[in-house]
Amino acid sequence: MAKLVHHKTVYKKNRNWFKILLKIFLVFLAIIFFGFVLFLVYSLNDLPRPEKFAEGDIPQSTKVYDRTGKTLLLEISGKERRTIVPLSQIPMKLREAVLTAEDKSFYQHKGLDFKAILRAILADLKLGKPLEGGSTISQQLIRSYFLTRNKTLKRKTREVILTLELERKYTKEQILEWYLNIIPFGGNIYGVETASEVFFHKKVSDISLSESAVLAALIRSPSYLSPYGEHLERLQQIKNYILKGMKKAGYITESQEKEALEEKIKFFKNVNIIKAPHFSLMVKRKLEEMYSKDFLEKAGLKVYTTLNWDFQEKAEKLIEEGVKYNKRFDAHNGALVALNPKNGEVLALVGSKNWYGESEDCGKEGCKFDPKVNITTSLRQPGSAFKPFAYATFLQKGFTPNTLLWDVKTEFNPNCSPSAEELTDKYGIKCYHPKNYDGRFKGLIKAKEALAQSRNVPSVKVLYLAGEKNTLELAKNLGITTLKNPLKYGLSLVLGGGEVTLLDITSAYGVFGRDGNRTFPRFIYKIEDSKGNILFKEKNSSIKVLESNVAREISQILSSNNLRAPMFGINSPLYIKGYQVAVKTGTTQKYNDAWIIGYTPSISVGVWIGNNNNAPMKGPGVTLAGPIWHEFMEFALKNFKKESFEKPKETLVEKPILNGKTNNLKPHCILYYLNKKDPLGKENSKDDIQFKNWEYAVLKFNQEKK
Repeated sequence: MAKLVHHKTVYKKNRNWFKILLKIFLVFLAIIFFGFVLFLVYSLNDLPRPEKFAEGDIPQSTKVYDRTGKTLLLEISGKERRTIVPLSQIPMKLREAVLTAEDKSFYQHKGLDFKAILRAILADLKLGKPLEGGSTISQQLIRSYFLTRNKTLKRKTREVILTLELERKYTKEQILEWYLNIIPFGGNIYGVETASEVFFHKKVSDISLSESAVLAALIRSPSYLSPYGEHLERLQQIKNYILKGMKKAGYITESQEKEALEEKIKFFKNVNIIKAPHFSLMVKRKLEEMYSKDFLEKAGLKVYTTLNWDFQEKAEKLIEEGVKYNKRFDAHNGALVALNPKNGEVLALVGSKNWYGESEDCGKEGCKFDPKVNITTSLRQPGSAFKPFAYATFLQKGFTPNTLLWDVKTEFNPNCSPSAEELTDKYGIKCYHPKNYDGRFKGLIKAKEALAQSRNVPSVKVLYLAGEKNTLELAKNLGITTLKNPLKYGLSLVLGGGEVTLLDITSAYGVFGRDGNRTFPRFIYKIEDSKGNILFKEKNSSIKVLESNVAREISQILSSNNLRAPMFGINSPLYIKGYQVAVKTGTTQKYNDAWIIGYTPSISVGVWIGNNNNAPMKGPGVTLAGPIWHEFMEFALKNFKKESFEKPKETLVEKPILNGKTNNLKPHCILYYLNKKDPLGKENSKDDIQFKNWEYAVLKFNQEKK
């Protein structure tokens, strides 16, 4: 009986201990459960949504193209340089190479590959340290876009949940497309399209099997295996390993593997090169005026510019070769602008001989060549290239192309001796008696001859008769934006005393070829968003700024090879056989700038040659800029329908002198026949401030001639 009591006592004691242990275990489980719940709440707090992929929230670079969209000029990107392409444009061989390298069971698993995870764990135990391994493509996508690479339990938990949710909501093809567009390839290069363009200068749709294997190899360690780093041999080994794996998986044949293994891959090193740099950077500035910098770096815009890439390549080559030749004349730089006067589209723009070059011949006054300075928008004196604006004002005021002027040595400072021998007047102001380029004076000459042959003295008289203020106003209306101080220039304006830009003056000349209609220079044709929707498209518009007949008279004068032949010869660089081309040269007084501007109804082309620091050269515009302009114009005109200028109506006025007739009268300057306040009036105004000096010059010339 005592034994039985003893057993019962022991049983009760054990039962009590069991209850106690059970309670402890249940409490422990509850703690673990609630801890796990709290951990999940903590881990899943602010969990990102996989839907963000579908909402187009992936940053993309803005790309600037030529007018065809085939030539990439510039890419505007932030931390991530990327262009998204649909899976259909990514070749199957690249997809298969990536699956071989990163996730062989991609189409079998539901986001997590437990076999791969087990293999990775065993490998980690064997190596004695944790390595990132066993992750599926879906996991890598989530980690690359939403999470960090820190190996914490929280991050891993978030990764697993997001991966499972991603796989539940989207197809394998969609996941693979996002993955191939998001993965990094080193530096700021993201996605297979950008990687292909950078490394191979190809669209991803055009890469070879061997190049596909290279991209697949780079995914695991893009920095270490960079084609521009020290481990190129290791990259090649992994590429070959992937090709063998593709053969083993049945993706490629033995002959395809052999051919790919033997292919020599060329990597391009100019990863950030800008094409047509001065033009492209001008476009970039315009885009930044339209959109924020942050938006441009992420929005994936496609910007189609007005640039004709064939024209641009030709222009760059001609400027580089032309300046190389012109160094014998101490000219170290050059620039070219070509635009369509019908719509203002800039077709080619070269701001210096080599944007990527080094500065040359530098001293206290600066460098003769500065590669980064954009000459097309820099202020330079145009020399005689400004004359057409004065002559157009002259014609618009009622004079005719046949108006007779005297090309004789003339003093234009009324306070200086009419002999044109003094240096300063009694007030200490310089006397002004310009010379002609050839150092000679031709006597009586028609206005059209004076313009075509670029005679300086009659051109100064034309400016005086047209009026400086009127000429400046017309030049502004035609597109010259830089001459803002009318009191600064004086009569030297017609010989290039004011400063203009090559872009402005080339555009302004185009107005003459368009019957007096002005179109503003345009650089951007259209802008599309990442989905192809048009955000902006330039409208073709023009404004009337010059009488049609005056524009036609200027074009007729400047396109006449016979009129300019006495100065330039019958077969000069200004003559384009088979085409009617209007053209004007310009050379500043001290040979600091050499210009040629020429146009047809279809194209206007301006060329500048000189030195950045204004150092003088040893030749005029026709010699230095002429051959470049001629060759480019010949090349460009073949791309347009042949057009001629409209013929002007002949203008006749009452006074014979304005119609080119003297009626055998005694020689007098034109002011003798005019009322300065009303050039076509009947009253003489011999008290005009210029009359004394002009008349003296004519009489003296005729006396010496006798």
